[in-house]
Amino acid sequence: MAESNQKKSQKKFKGKKWILFLILIFFWWFNNYSLKTNSTSIKSAKISQPVRLAVLSDYHAHGLSISQGTILRKLEKINPDAVILLGDMYSRNSGESEINMAVELMAAIAAEYTAYFVAGEHDTSQAYFSSLSENGVHVLNYAEETVDIRGNRIRFLGIDNAYYSPTFDLNNEFTLYRDSYNILLAHIPNYEKFADFGADLTLCADTHGGMFRLPFIGPVYDTQTRIKFPNLKNTGIPVYDKGWFDYQGGSMFITSGVGDSPYPVRFFNRPEIVCLDILPSEVTE
Repeated sequence: MAESNQKKSQKKFKGKKWILFLILIFFWWFNNYSLKTNSTSIKSAKISQPVRLAVLSDYHAHGLSISQGTILRKLEKINPDAVILLGDMYSRNSGESEINMAVELMAAIAAEYTAYFVAGEHDTSQAYFSSLSENGVHVLNYAEETVDIRGNRIRFLGIDNAYYSPTFDLNNEFTLYRDSYNILLAHIPNYEKFADFGADLTLCADTHGGMFRLPFIGPVYDTQTRIKFPNLKNTGIPVYDKGWFDYQGGSMFITSGVGDSPYPVRFFNRPEIVCLDILPSEVTE
């Protein structure tokens, strides 16, 4: 009788272990492969009618990446005026199939929406850029384009820096126009240099939101400063990981992206497509 009860206890224990294992697997999958829409907004006196952008970055295409269909369905619900693609859509060690996967995704997006792309430090092939252009994607690697969206004059300025020298100065490359809403697109954030430039809005990626985050604490490790638990330490060094960062005359927004690199270890930091509304505001004296 005692032996029978012991066997039953062992079976229950094994059953609980399997349940815990399955819960952990689901939690890992949910944090790394369930795509959310992050809705946010900014106001400007330069805007007369609302403009909606969808921001997508850091796909790092591979066999387990979030599917094209899932991304397109999210975009359909957002219904943006333009889609911003902020680079690293494949990884530097990607094979031809992964590169094609990234191109096919962006081609499908460009078939439905106006799409603007800037390169990251991974996706740098000239043949790749040509393929994107052939598929209707507007490649803005040190280029600009001015468009009318709902009666608003919107100017997109794109750069492809993987490195910023101490003398880097965007004022040597572009001129900001007061009669336009100027949007700077850059894969890698450089808050000080971008603040000096002063675009109305700067959109960045690259950080993956710190990948592994803790609620109310933020990233466990900041790759830019190489500091563990940077928000808990009084280092005086600002952390530009994800979200909004203001500067005089404008703001920078960093998206945590939709993919993972080099490993799928997102934690409390789900893949995101950003739905960004640029809204009119009254002119203040």
